[in-house]
Amino acid sequence: MKKLSVIICCYNERATIAAVIDRTAAVDLGPGWSREIVVVDNFSTDGTREILQQIDHPEVRVIFHERNMGKGMSIRTGIAHMTGDYFIIQDADAEYDPADHARFCAKADETNAAAIFGSRVLGGQVRYKYAHAYLGVRFLTTMTNLLFGGHLTDVATATKMVRADVAQSLNLTTTDFNLDFELPDKILLAGHDILEIPISYNPRTYEEGKKIRTRDGLRALLTMLRDRLGLTPVLKPAPAMTAGDHSPGAL
Repeated sequence: MKKLSVIICCYNERATIAAVIDRTAAVDLGPGWSREIVVVDNFSTDGTREILQQIDHPEVRVIFHERNMGKGMSIRTGIAHMTGDYFIIQDADAEYDPADHARFCAKADETNAAAIFGSRVLGGQVRYKYAHAYLGVRFLTTMTNLLFGGHLTDVATATKMVRADVAQSLNLTTTDFNLDFELPDKILLAGHDILEIPISYNPRTYEEGKKIRTRDGLRALLTMLRDRLGLTPVLKPAPAMTAGDHSPGAL
């Protein structure tokens, strides 16, 4: 058996959060897979927290941040609390379909990949509400491939699946939307490949609650440059060896 940890980060998503959790829990991941759903609320103020307090489902754990710490920090909280063999990020709005999770699990069974990302442009269906968003993603994807040797088509996708041992070895430091870029940067710098599969995508407008802005793209670019220049370590330091450690090779 493998376990998938679905990390759902939410901030002021009362209109969709319950439905997204229900749809996630209803997905049949395929033979040999179990699931946990780790919901991280980033100090919502619109009633989302009250909805989450009423959730009673054996697969669901809810973690409440005591202040708004950014989406990236919410993902890092989810990684710290996951118990699965892989995690996958599921947004709390209706832009990404949890039904795709089964295809990620099938790809993980087939390849044991370190990371599998969902691409919104593979398969010939490209759907964006704003031209600047599409062009920004194309630019950031190109920069990722040039700087880190990737072969990605959609670095900014929210739906990212990463093997637990890989995720927990990375020194992730960002707290905002730029974690979506630090994560692939450091996966590639650590020597792992990132596979992609096509996913469905239903973009929303700013009026409908879309939160990412142009400034987040600029922060993403700065994160890429920081990581390429080696200004933060790629991997976490190895645990210090304690007295009495007689493992093979210990002095």
